[in-house]
Order: sequence, then C-alpha cells, then structure tokens
Amino acid sequence: MKNDSVLPRGQGRRRGPEFPPYDTATVAAILDRWRDQPGNLLPILHEVQQALGFVPPGAVGQIAKAISRSRAEVHGVISFYHDFRTSPPGRAVLKVCQAESCQACGSRELTAHAERTLGCKLGETSRDGAVTIEPVYCLGNCACSPAVLLDGALHGRVTPAALDRLLAQARRQP
Repeated sequence: MKNDSVLPRGQGRRRGPEFPPYDTATVAAILDRWRDQPGNLLPILHEVQQALGFVPPGAVGQIAKAISRSRAEVHGVISFYHDFRTSPPGRAVLKVCQAESCQACGSRELTAHAERTLGCKLGETSRDGAVTIEPVYCLGNCACSPAVLLDGALHGRVTPAALDRLLAQARRQP
C-alpha cells in the first residue's frame, strides 16, 4: 500500500470531506418511497429533515445518487431554502418572523433580545442545546405582529417578557 502523501499530485486516493454518521437506513427508506416520483427532491428533503431533524451533509451524496442528480444540485436546493438545516437543531426551535409587518412592530428588537437571552445568533443553537433560533419570512400572522413560532406553536404580539416566558418553558423541556 502506497502512502498517498508521497504520490505526485493527482495520483492517489481522493478523499471527500468527513461527515458525522447519520441513519442511512432511514434515508434509504425515504428514497425508496420517492425514487420514481417526478419532482421528488423537495419531498425527499422535507421527509429526511422531519425524520432526522436535519438533512445531514453526508446524505447529500446518497440522495443525489438515488435520484440521478448531482451533489451540487441537491446541496443547492438545501442551501437555497431557509427551512432546511444541515446540523441537528436544539430540543426546541424558535422561529422569529423577519417580514415587514413584524419588523414594523419590533421583530428586529425581539430577535436581538432572543439572541442575547440564548447567547447565540440566528441560525445557531444555545450552548445548552435547548433552543435553536431561526429566521422566518412570514408566519401569516401579520395582524398580531411581532410573531414567533416555537416548536410549531404560533404566538403573536410577542414582547420581550412574553418571549422570556416561552424560552423558559422551552428550556425546561427534556
């Protein structure tokens, strides 16, 4: 066996990036259900994220190969849509509306408050792993701005004090 480090450039085993392990069997089962369906990429990505909590970067190749797409195409779709995440979320996910109506009613200040309280920025998870904070660009609750979605539950007219109560509840959940 030759040592790749002494081979001339371009000669030797090519190694891709190392990714953490994920449940390949779950992804394979999802791919089996959707493989022959037209327009299958988005439903596959949504189902993988629902099953695993995120779309593991290591699954991009598995998905691409199964549906005869390039890795770049699959990655491009994942990175284009804000709803897909490529790392595990916290135990709770807080989505803060960033759309115009909510901005006009204080969502930027609410976002800053959430970031200070959680000690992380949009798109990140608190150090204790309890809460991931994400932007969302309309929750359809404009009449009750600013709005947040915490683990699928919609809350309107959210003040910093109300957000503190919601986050305290979220952090207590196992």
